[in-house]
Amino acid sequence: MILVETWKRYLTELDSVKNLESSFKMKDSLHPEFWKEGDLLDSEIADRLYEIAKNFFDSLGLDWVDIVDVIVTGSLANYNWSEFSDIDLHVLVDFDQIDENQELIKEYLTAERMGWNRTHDIRIKGFEVEVYVQDSKEDHVSTGIYSIIKDEWIRKPNKEDISIDWGTVEKKATSLMDEIDAVYSLFKEDKYEEAEKSALRMKEKIRKFRRAGLDEAGQYSPENIAFKVLRRNEYLKKLSSLRIMAYDKKMSIKEE
Repeated sequence: MILVETWKRYLTELDSVKNLESSFKMKDSLHPEFWKEGDLLDSEIADRLYEIAKNFFDSLGLDWVDIVDVIVTGSLANYNWSEFSDIDLHVLVDFDQIDENQELIKEYLTAERMGWNRTHDIRIKGFEVEVYVQDSKEDHVSTGIYSIIKDEWIRKPNKEDISIDWGTVEKKATSLMDEIDAVYSLFKEDKYEEAEKSALRMKEKIRKFRRAGLDEAGQYSPENIAFKVLRRNEYLKKLSSLRIMAYDKKMSIKEE
């Protein structure tokens, strides 16, 4: 694990917020290796993505639940794809079919999909596949949504000029990184229980932070872009690692 002291340097030298600006510029076309004539998803890629989604869902053991749809969304289903893109593969199911406790379902499915994504490194044309489970009743805010099962666009993206407040993005991303660094400081001071609780609070804070931005201003909101900054420079991965390490240390008993 890269020490936290080096994270800011990594962000500054290799992946600064301002350098990310170019990756959000609109391209003239959808990614040519994914989208063929008529802007339909390449059939070989579509078949492979469906197989991945089905294998993941089968691993959950929810045999009584039907898959409503499998969709591709995110920047690779839009004109702002870049080298930083990944393939957002969403399995849509009706959460009511699983259990009436919606919060419990979300926690379980989030843990399962994170475990799957950590365990697997599947790449299509060089882009990493990220699997999600989504309630079929939930509205998706992305401007590009493609149904693999129906082989058609649910929401076809438009090539549009976008305006991103990069000053606000940098400010918000830096603030969140400072808070994650503070969690690591607790860990270094052997305050493992406090570090674990702080890491859990940070994960929930970041989730709500991103959701608020999406609800208010969509995928180009400063909050969502700041979230992507943290994901790209691996701050989110490091936060998850901190939570796990803090728990392990808290539960360990040293030798005499």
